[in-house]
Amino acid sequence: MARPLLLLLAFVLMSVAPAVAQSDEDESFQNELSYGVNFNSNGGLIGGAFIRSSFFIDEHMYQFGGLEIVEVKHPKEIRDFSPISGESFVYGKQNYLFVVRPHYGREVVLFKKAPESGVQVNGLAAIGPSLGLLVPYYIDYNYGGQGTNIRTEQYDPGRHLDRDYILGSDNVFRGLGEMKVKPGIHFKAGLSFEYGRYRESIAGIEVGFMVEAFASKPVIIPNADNSQTFTSVYLNLYYGSRK
Repeated sequence: MARPLLLLLAFVLMSVAPAVAQSDEDESFQNELSYGVNFNSNGGLIGGAFIRSSFFIDEHMYQFGGLEIVEVKHPKEIRDFSPISGESFVYGKQNYLFVVRPHYGREVVLFKKAPESGVQVNGLAAIGPSLGLLVPYYIDYNYGGQGTNIRTEQYDPGRHLDRDYILGSDNVFRGLGEMKVKPGIHFKAGLSFEYGRYRESIAGIEVGFMVEAFASKPVIIPNADNSQTFTSVYLNLYYGSRK
């Protein structure tokens, strides 16, 4: 009888030990650093990039701080091509709008994953200031019509009347020295679906919605309606590590 009891006791100890280790491992997690790319309904193919640092509060909640940099595009933006040069440009666009979004938030664990595998589902919300950066959009415009008087200027609807004389656009760095700042605020909420191992690399996706408002209208296309408040849905792909 003693031997079967010893075997049973050993089996119970072996079964309990991983659970204890997992609990210790969960509690040892203090910080998570993640980064990735952003896709949103107000951006292009890739909206921007972000970095986030999360801190353990308890087994059901984390707090985090992050920084996101994205480009916001006007819904009327359509890429065109010059019949003369073949170069591309966005007709009517006067400014780029880039937004820097520092934020603070909380993340609640809705469905917890096992330490070694599985998917964890978290709900999150964050708020913070928005720094809208209006950067002039420069085009190459042919005033002479024969290729002898080409000037690189910020698009002006009062001067650049004929789109056939627009030969293309210059790069964004051209207008950085004339950048204007538009302050605002943003709020977002969403769900994250995370896969990975505790104390090792993690990866996942985050989906949600965002509302953003500026103190004044950032003018992207002057001959179209320009909004002061933006709403969007977004998807983040991220990668990171815990320690």
